[in-house]
Amino acid sequence: MTSALYLHVPFCARKCAYCDFASWATPAGDALMGAYERALEAQLDEIASLGLLEGCETAYVGGGTPTLLGEKCLGSLVEKVMAVARPSELTCEANPDSLSDAVLLAVREAGATRLSVGVQSLDDGELCELGRLHDAACARERVQAAVASGLDVSIDLMCATPGQTPESWKRSLACAVALDVGHVSVYPLQIEEGTPLDRRYADDPCAWNDPEVQAERMTEAQAALETHGYSRYEVASYARPGKACRHNKVYWTGSPYLGLGTAASSMLDLEGYLRLLSVCPQLPAAPSDARRVRLTVETPRHELAEGPRLSALSFSLEFLTGAQAVAEDLMLGARLVEGLRSELVARARELFGARFDDTVDALLARGLLAEKDGRLAPTEQGWLLGNELYGALWDLAPGEVVTARC
Repeated sequence: MTSALYLHVPFCARKCAYCDFASWATPAGDALMGAYERALEAQLDEIASLGLLEGCETAYVGGGTPTLLGEKCLGSLVEKVMAVARPSELTCEANPDSLSDAVLLAVREAGATRLSVGVQSLDDGELCELGRLHDAACARERVQAAVASGLDVSIDLMCATPGQTPESWKRSLACAVALDVGHVSVYPLQIEEGTPLDRRYADDPCAWNDPEVQAERMTEAQAALETHGYSRYEVASYARPGKACRHNKVYWTGSPYLGLGTAASSMLDLEGYLRLLSVCPQLPAAPSDARRVRLTVETPRHELAEGPRLSALSFSLEFLTGAQAVAEDLMLGARLVEGLRSELVARARELFGARFDDTVDALLARGLLAEKDGRLAPTEQGWLLGNELYGALWDLAPGEVVTARC
């Protein structure tokens, strides 16, 4: 029924200066975290009883900072996921400052296969500007411990940040390669409205975050990583052979996935939605032409911890028609190096006719798409101008997406 499962842990030791994610500063050991984790376990049992975890291949425990839960709670949550979903790949997000040896051992023994560590930078000055709790030495030591544990390890790096120079970026990349992880995600800093970083630089042109600087940094990352055996498989993701994140790819290939926890998102086909509807009377009936449903949990973390039943949750929803779902798949598929699946292109041509061919011709002429091994694939320019590429493909979608709240 679903290819992937996502669990959101909305707790952090401290909010970073750039962060607008659904996470809240929470003291270590706060009773709320244990209650929230137990609520997720109860929801997993409910979801499993509906058959919605049949076919689940990957799982991801993200945040926030899952490692802030500590070895007991996080180990129990991973163990529950393995028991009810039995994914062959299970990733836990981690921050270096809360990635203790005890947590490492607990998640590995519970069944996790991957760890994604939020390093962000390997320069102390840049880390301070970003509001991270760890320093570069801590990041290196904790990543090395994770690699030694036998887990597959991924690290995140952020570019075009305050204080970053071409030299410091090259040093971070060189240090990342030296850590010998299997996977590296690289993305430019986005200055989100209302964050401390946004307020700090409200009257600054932020030349260090200019689109041209972002493009330069991403190009430098590609060169450095590919020289050392990493291959780009998605706009922001590089992996050594056999180390690509399968869960990551689910989001870009139109496969159904389920999200649990405050602010977690799901994408279900109509059959999956009807199963969820059977235990969630608060959900609205799907429009007759709906073929895909996107749901986001709106229930705050305190309420979720106190009332974990699925029937107690509130959601925001989007109902997509078949044609809108195809346009969305085109947009999402354009993030992947391999490009658009031939059957997806054939379906789009069938649905959209000359509009599709005209759109593709325009994107080819602009150099945002190219023919690659018989597929339409994004170019480097297409990724650098991603909003234009993705927007043109989504604009093929007819009508307005129907929304609802409950």
